[in-house]
Amino acid sequence: MAKLGKRMTAAKAAFENKSNLSVSDAVALVKSNATAKFDETIEISMNLGVDPRHADQMVRGVVTLPSGTGKTVRVAVFARGPKAEEAQAAGADVVGAEDLMEQVQAGNINFDRCIATPDMMPIVGRLGKILGPRNLMPNPRVGTVTMDVTAAVEAAKGGEVQFKAEKAGVVHAGVGKASFEADAIEANVKAFISAVNKAKPSGAKGTYVKSIALASTMGPGVKIDVADATAE
Repeated sequence: MAKLGKRMTAAKAAFENKSNLSVSDAVALVKSNATAKFDETIEISMNLGVDPRHADQMVRGVVTLPSGTGKTVRVAVFARGPKAEEAQAAGADVVGAEDLMEQVQAGNINFDRCIATPDMMPIVGRLGKILGPRNLMPNPRVGTVTMDVTAAVEAAKGGEVQFKAEKAGVVHAGVGKASFEADAIEANVKAFISAVNKAKPSGAKGTYVKSIALASTMGPGVKIDVADATAE
């Protein structure tokens, strides 16, 4: 505990009086202070001026991070017959229909992304209360309800990240690992910010992106200059 205390104290000192940084400066600061004994995830959080309880203010989408996520993504696919075989060939970790539904209902959710063919949605729809809060519900808007199972599985495993605004209007995601080169993290951060910015809903009023923060799993966060980060 003493070592953890010293590490955190040093990290907080390094972050003191640092705010509204450029993306590159924020990445450099967070990366240099990610000194835990494991490969920390670099996490981004964006506070948006939306109320997701209103349909015209919901923010959701998908972005392929150019440098990947550094994470092994476990993919489940709801499919039957040839499409189930296609999913398995593409590298899906779990494939099924009613049997997979029963696993989920029993609390066995051993996957990070869920894909379904359109004909499976009557089954998947019964799992809305379980998958929805975990942001795992297949949705055609983000390409997870599709007949192109191969492309969906490969995208999920190749650096694709889904995002969705939570109740308070916050969108967050992992955008790489501390072991990544700084320019690789920076490219991911910029791609994520751009995707969220482009997903601005029709009902958003006033300031859309209120604040952006970057942090590592075990480290403090730092604010990024919104105007600089959202300039296209």
